[in-house]
Amino acid sequence: MSKKAVCLISGGLDSCVATWVAKQEGYTLYAISFDYGQLHKRELASAKSIAEAAGVKDHIIFTVDLQRFGGSSLLDQKQPVPQNRSFQEIGKKGIPSTYVPARNTIFLSLALAWAETLDADAIFIGAHATDSSGYPDCRPEYIQAYQAMSNQATRRGVEGKPILIQAPLLQFTKTEIIKKGVGLKAPLGLTWSCYQGGRTACGRCDSCLLRLKGFQDIGIPDPLPYSTYPPWYTQKK
Repeated sequence: MSKKAVCLISGGLDSCVATWVAKQEGYTLYAISFDYGQLHKRELASAKSIAEAAGVKDHIIFTVDLQRFGGSSLLDQKQPVPQNRSFQEIGKKGIPSTYVPARNTIFLSLALAWAETLDADAIFIGAHATDSSGYPDCRPEYIQAYQAMSNQATRRGVEGKPILIQAPLLQFTKTEIIKKGVGLKAPLGLTWSCYQGGRTACGRCDSCLLRLKGFQDIGIPDPLPYSTYPPWYTQKK
């Protein structure tokens, strides 16, 4: 019997590469994405395309209304999204407004419920600590704590067959993630990282800047179109 994995696919670059790691490791793939009240749905369109390209057996788009709680500039248009920050500022000046309270805990818990129903062996998440803008639910300590909790909270866990919480990119920089994705032939051109919606990425938010720096570092152009580029970026198409 082949091993199964539930992949959290947000539509972003990190979750895409994590999914391709699972694919390389021979898992039968299932995918879960979330319409959580984010201000734009552009990333969900990317999630659908990535799941299709990965050949997943089933893809669930789960609706959970976190917009009712607010607490993030990704949920409340009255809160500004940080723009044009230096890399020294990103992740060094506290947790930014783009952090969505308890998002990974909510997403992982729903993925865990489905994984146990499927009798899946693992959950893959694209969390990484190095360039995560300081999000608390992207740290190694968090993944370890969630694994310990799930071991006690599931039938598989207490029976000694825990569902593994796999975060294969946890210690990678954005540059390393992009390099890994290129090596795996992951469809990076299908991904969307920008905190803004629209036809083109903004090129100013933290996520765009970290992504562009990663492509710059490995010397290939980012396949996404941008409405503007930072002055240091030279790998334009």
